[in-house]
Amino acid sequence: MNPTIFIIFGVTGDLAQSKLLPALLGLYVKKQLPMKFSIVGFSRRHLGREDFRAFVRENMDIESGQYHEEEIKHFLDHIIYQEGTFESDESYAALATRLKSIDNTFHQCSNKIFHLAVPPHFYEIILDHLAESGLTIPCGGDLGWTRVLIEKPFGSDIATAKKLDKKLADLFTEEQIFRIDHYLAKEALQNILTFRFANALFEPIWNGTYIDKVHIKLLEKEGIEGRGEFYDSIGALKDVGQNHILQILAIIAMKRPRSFTATDIRAERAKVLRALKGLSNKDVLKFGCRGQYEGYIGEHGVNSVSQTETYFRLETHITDKRWKGVPFYLESGKCMAETKSEIDIYFKNTHSADQNVLTFRIQPDEGIKIRFWVKTPGFSMNVEPKVLKFKYADSPSIAILPDAYERVLYDAIVGDQTLFTSTEEVIAAWKFITPISNALPSLPLTLYKKGAKEV
Repeated sequence: MNPTIFIIFGVTGDLAQSKLLPALLGLYVKKQLPMKFSIVGFSRRHLGREDFRAFVRENMDIESGQYHEEEIKHFLDHIIYQEGTFESDESYAALATRLKSIDNTFHQCSNKIFHLAVPPHFYEIILDHLAESGLTIPCGGDLGWTRVLIEKPFGSDIATAKKLDKKLADLFTEEQIFRIDHYLAKEALQNILTFRFANALFEPIWNGTYIDKVHIKLLEKEGIEGRGEFYDSIGALKDVGQNHILQILAIIAMKRPRSFTATDIRAERAKVLRALKGLSNKDVLKFGCRGQYEGYIGEHGVNSVSQTETYFRLETHITDKRWKGVPFYLESGKCMAETKSEIDIYFKNTHSADQNVLTFRIQPDEGIKIRFWVKTPGFSMNVEPKVLKFKYADSPSIAILPDAYERVLYDAIVGDQTLFTSTEEVIAAWKFITPISNALPSLPLTLYKKGAKEV
């Protein structure tokens, strides 16, 4: 790999400290970073070089004993701090000078990855200044590409998503844009495609002729955890419904791609999202449910009369022959009885009311299980359920299982966009979600107790 510089905007924020820097450390220890690399943290705080490294060492979210102290020390030697503000032309000029200086130490033009780990309202400001300062221009042709990584949410509705997409398209080629939905990088979610297409017994029955319904659940035991002001402005539907859940649905329902390249896989995911049946206000009232956990309005940053949902459930359909008549249930909530992300595939009955159920567990306890039915021992023809299951924790390869952000950052380095959402996917998802979001306030808001099993 060619020398690479990671520039993290908002490096003193929670995302950088809890996810990005630990993931880069993990890649460094696993020897998955270029031999020559540097991390430039950009933020407005006034910090000296050693002060910044001490700040990172203290705040980086890694388990005690996870890495040797020497590994952490050598990793921190690659980190540089650049003070600046997102709105200042001088800050970007200073950043350009710093990057040029690093290139000089590498004795060649390096690759540049600009990671916007900032609130969405800063996206446009940073993108404009990157372009105006010339930082988006590769410094050495094929030897020094530039890429930009943007965290979700990509807009707040279809109009803002299109505006952000136009801004990106004006400044970058699609090959340079990496829109992060870290859920796509979870190993258990990626394995769904392998499970489907590498096992001949499943793909022939992966359709509405044999499948009765699909239930996708993203449930959390925790509440909003200090995100009150941000969360109250979007709610559960936009927080995880527009992105995580729809991406899971697309992976479950997509057809086999022509090839397993990023282009073909993303194209098939986009086809599913475009084929989602739009829900009218009447449909939302009939097929939707929303709730709010008791005590939510007392959370810091939350409006005292807030009607923001912390739970939602929807029924939707895909308008193609493959999935005709199959309901997809989408559900997510905070302060539920347990934390789990899983997909249940219910197969149609054969000769009884008993159903085979295939479950993909995304987190925690990643794995796959199948419920099937056997005859109860004895003289009767009664049946009883049994379960076949696989758990990642039981695999001898569990030690090399990459963290989701490790995979995201590694793929950005090598230029693989498979696990990143395309323009077509983002727009299709918002086209489906925006009318639902507009209609959601018309649904009664059900108050539920913390730790509820259902709403």
